[in-house]
Amino acid sequence: MSTLSRLDTSLVGRWWWTVDRWTLVAVALLIAVGAVLGLAAGPAVAEKLGLDQYHFSRRQMAILIPAVAVMLGVSLMSPLGVRRLAVIGLGIAFLMMLATLFVGGEVKGAQRWLYVGGMSIQPSEFAKPLFAVVVAWMLAERAKGEGFPGGWVALGLLAVMIGLLALQPDVGMAVVVMAVWIGQVFVAGMSMVWVGVLAALVVVGGIVAYALFPHVASRVDRFVDPASGDSYQINTALEAFRTGGLAGRGPGEGSVKSVLPDAHTDFIFAVAGEEFGLFACLLIVALFAFIVLRGLGRMVQENNLFVMLAAGGLLVQFGIQAVINMGVNLRLMPTKGMTLPFVSYGGSSLLAVALGMGMILALTRRRVGREDTL
Repeated sequence: MSTLSRLDTSLVGRWWWTVDRWTLVAVALLIAVGAVLGLAAGPAVAEKLGLDQYHFSRRQMAILIPAVAVMLGVSLMSPLGVRRLAVIGLGIAFLMMLATLFVGGEVKGAQRWLYVGGMSIQPSEFAKPLFAVVVAWMLAERAKGEGFPGGWVALGLLAVMIGLLALQPDVGMAVVVMAVWIGQVFVAGMSMVWVGVLAALVVVGGIVAYALFPHVASRVDRFVDPASGDSYQINTALEAFRTGGLAGRGPGEGSVKSVLPDAHTDFIFAVAGEEFGLFACLLIVALFAFIVLRGLGRMVQENNLFVMLAAGGLLVQFGIQAVINMGVNLRLMPTKGMTLPFVSYGGSSLLAVALGMGMILALTRRRVGREDTL
């Protein structure tokens, strides 16, 4: 690829000279970290479940190939192509989220998955990045001042998204979606009064969720007072960080993966802390921070409001998901089943994160000529 000439006008040639290659490198490093941690945590979890030792590792590698293909394929698109993909994809995702309420499988009291051909699919994971792009389009159309009710359409989309998530229920994802939506609306020019009203509604929604959903109340209570319930996973994760120290116990020497049920998914950051230490954890944090800050830095110079809102929303969403996962591992937040992007095991999550990153790479490419007006 590095031998491609700047005069190459092919699709791949134009992509190579316009895509943010530093972000590509950071994402590749995250994927490599995920592969190493998957090999560290997966076998112990598989053995505990009575599965083949490399069951999760093989599945993760099998999913990683199409995920990378999705990311690179979407990154080739123009902003117009990203917008069209988001509109069509969000419609399909909404229908699939609705279907989970009737034919979806129930796991731990939640109906978020569809089972197709022996595979489980979580439609809400795909709806999350697609929703941010469609909302960005609606807000950009509203800002043109041509009478299009983009703000009301964005509000309606939010109501549908939050409603479907509440019915599953998935309060944690609803909070992430709401936070990104408010950020996009604020950047698009909403007054501070309305931002304050929306923030107040988020607080009210949190109180209602605490009152209506026992699992939400239990997680909040255990976060405020660990002695009020079962805090085994969090306490075990914290112990893993303590025993890992600065340099870790060494690859394969950790014990947390053998006792934590979700060591390969929600608590893989604790595995990294125990086996590779503080320095490895700081490297992971730095990679996430680099991707988000570099993308936002490129958006500062962006003239296209749709591109700015869409890429900004996707970057914030990516960062919030990482912060929540690592914060839960460190007991800085109530527990929430949210994966660490590109690192945790998970089919739908990995494919959805790859889709979102592909759209980020497409939107942050340097554009010239007609593409700049789309």
